Amino acid sequence: MTPPAVTRPALAPAAQAELDQQLVRAAKANDVAAVTRLIQAGGNVDAKDAIQDSAFLYAGAEGFNEVLQLTLANGADVASTNRFGGTALIPASEHGHVDTVRILLAAGVPVNNVNNLGWTALQEAILLNDGGPRQQEVVRQLLDAGADPDIRDPQGRTALENAERLGFGAIAKLIRER
Repeated sequence: MTPPAVTRPALAPAAQAELDQQLVRAAKANDVAAVTRLIQAGGNVDAKDAIQDSAFLYAGAEGFNEVLQLTLANGADVASTNRFGGTALIPASEHGHVDTVRILLAAGVPVNNVNNLGWTALQEAILLNDGGPRQQEVVRQLLDAGADPDIRDPQGRTALENAERLGFGAIAKLIRER
């Protein structure tokens, strides 16, 4: 038999806002216990702070996978965007968070979102890192998930052109093989 759903009385707007900000701060501290407690108390995993970070967006960007999984299990909006107009997948890809990228892709985060800078997760994985093994794995995952290597950056370059220009031969090979 399924236990009955627990319903909590709605909080006053100021109390909800404070709870939500505590949740964002706990996520930024990668405090899994506090995040769990604050979500159970009714914290909104999509509520944003003054710089447009939510618990979900920050955990994804920083590779805080336990917190990320908690936010996803509690209804995080996978299409939400940060102050740069990017999804959590874009900074996760930039930072080479291989496992985080896998989690975000499995959750359905849009793979071809273009942020306010004109870059996709694929472009940032190439442009803002060293082309090493973690970046190669991120690029492989993005391509497997349907990342479009032909989306051009603001300078008009494709992901392949950027990989070649930066001397990232292994990444260029991955893209050419698609």
